[in-house]
Amino acid sequence: MTLPVVMVVIGSMFLVTLAISRFSLKLGVPAILGVLIFGMLIDPGRSPFSPITIEWLHTLSLSMLLFYAGLKTELRSMRGFLEYGIVLAIGGALVSSVVLGLIICFLGSSTASSFSLGFSQLPLAVAMLIAACLGSTDAGATIAVLNADGPILPKRLQSLLEFEASVNDPAAILFLGLVVGLTTIGSGHDPDAVLIQQLQYFLQKIGSGLVVGLIISYLARFSLERLVNDQAQLLVLGVAIALLSYGVADLLGGSGFISAYVCGLFLANHKYQNFNISTYSLQQTLLPFNSMTEIAVFLIFGVEMLPIKLLNVLPLGIISALALMLVARPASVMLFQWLSPFNLRESLLISWCGLRGAVPLALSFAVTETIPKLPGINPADLKDLVNNAEGIIFSVVMVNLLIQGLSLRPLARWLGLTPAEDTAADLAIPTAGH
Repeated sequence: MTLPVVMVVIGSMFLVTLAISRFSLKLGVPAILGVLIFGMLIDPGRSPFSPITIEWLHTLSLSMLLFYAGLKTELRSMRGFLEYGIVLAIGGALVSSVVLGLIICFLGSSTASSFSLGFSQLPLAVAMLIAACLGSTDAGATIAVLNADGPILPKRLQSLLEFEASVNDPAAILFLGLVVGLTTIGSGHDPDAVLIQQLQYFLQKIGSGLVVGLIISYLARFSLERLVNDQAQLLVLGVAIALLSYGVADLLGGSGFISAYVCGLFLANHKYQNFNISTYSLQQTLLPFNSMTEIAVFLIFGVEMLPIKLLNVLPLGIISALALMLVARPASVMLFQWLSPFNLRESLLISWCGLRGAVPLALSFAVTETIPKLPGINPADLKDLVNNAEGIIFSVVMVNLLIQGLSLRPLARWLGLTPAEDTAADLAIPTAGH
């Protein structure tokens, strides 16, 4: 295609996604679900993206999404339940991923195309890779559905959901990295030595990412206070800092995703002398760019996922989604209930607010690259395993967005959770265990 044709096609696609987003919210489902389905309906005949292009788009989009997630994480709004939020975000992502991985392993056949009860069919490594992708929740989709016709949740509960989704993005990415490291080690190695080696590497990635993110945040603060004198320059600054934080950390052997998130986090929770140019202004400037990034991820994944790929895995995908919503996610919330300052009604809603979004879809590209490297995989099953793993992740995200998206507002009303509860919460800040 010529360049003008490409420009017309891309522009038309984004205009259609805007119309779909508006229509989806009127139906009470997340807008990104409509974009995902629209992408599926576009049949280019073959993939328009090369593997290296997909990898680059995945890295760029995730680094921007995580930087923005850090910017949205205001620790002041977590007054009274910050510790619980951290435990729920990190521990909850880990628990739900492990539980879901065991369920998928028990249910799946050797190629993940059908049911075959038992733990001797689908390789555990493949099941854990799929589940690790699905450990991240999407606060944007949750809040968009709940606030479609005006705020419906108490502010502190909404703050927890936004904080959890922001923190469990890098937690899920690191857990996926740990699973990849442990599962791609060949036979003949001492399991204990391999585990220690991978944990050391895991901690090194986290530590380097934290340090680089902190250092880049100081550069960002200086730039925000001294170099920026116009709102129009904020978009350039935001994109530059997000790319720098990822790139520098990765070059130094750290986690670029952790660095991007930490940079945004420190940037958001710093007091500035110039109140006209602040991180809130940066958030507002990056909001449309972040929305476009999410739409792009869903659109690309929808185009890549041909409907025929879902036919074999749809039953297993639906059961996996139900297992995530009814077993894995509630288990990860209730396990830490003894630390929670929220009552049982609020915890029930928290357990149902585990909508999956752009991050699981973006991470699925890493899974399709990792499965061929796994030891012990039957070469005859390899192609089917790659396609079906991608299809299961896609199916879980779609079913999750549809079912929970339609039921969130009715559930919140049924539980009697309203913004009016904020007054009482402000008068008496709860402590963990009460």
